[in-house]
Amino acid sequence: MPECFRVGIIRFPGTNCDLDTWEAVALVPELAPTWISHRDRSLDGIDAVILPGGFSYGDYLRTGIIAARSPVMDAIGQFAEKGKPVLGICNGFQILAEAGLLPGTLLPNSGRTFLCREERISVEQTRTPFTLFFSPGARIRLPIAHQEGRFHADPDTLVELEARGQVLCRYNANPNGSLRDIAGVTSPEGTIAGLMPHPERRMRGASTSDGLPFFQSLAAWLTGERDISPLSLAFSSRDDA
Repeated sequence: MPECFRVGIIRFPGTNCDLDTWEAVALVPELAPTWISHRDRSLDGIDAVILPGGFSYGDYLRTGIIAARSPVMDAIGQFAEKGKPVLGICNGFQILAEAGLLPGTLLPNSGRTFLCREERISVEQTRTPFTLFFSPGARIRLPIAHQEGRFHADPDTLVELEARGQVLCRYNANPNGSLRDIAGVTSPEGTIAGLMPHPERRMRGASTSDGLPFFQSLAAWLTGERDISPLSLAFSSRDDA
């Protein structure tokens, strides 16, 4: 087993949460962040991949559509086929959806405005590389920062997502009109995940570390410790009802 597992952080033109993601990964001793260019065609030596948030290619044409056609996405598809963990955060989620690696699509917010605020989230699926440290239904607070985060899928797909346990997390108070309050989803196997909230922005401090378990879970998954006792996170007394 290597001393540290290498987590590839993908950088597209317009990515702006890459440094936050690097620092979040680096906070977990078992993980070592590594830069991956959108031009790269190989992920040799990489153990997990994260697509950070931002505005890849300026969100021209449609959010994530150009990045989804980048050379590195072929490598990510092959990487994912091997069952290796892939996480898309915000714009990264949009890119994975546009690439067909995750179900659904992300549409403009129902209010047609950019949303930048903290939201209450419930973690639904805890048997993924990124949520092992949570108990089902764990309630956390994470920031959102998007204009096109409204999850949409056809009725049959929504039924399948629910039946297969592919809803990763939901909003407690839907901010953007996402169907069924969905804030994140997974692939059928659970190894590919995407969410619109930003766990990498909530890593430090007793009142602002709700994002840390996502990255601790990844380390546990990579080390093979997949039957751990999960944390039970709920809103603290500082939260309003």
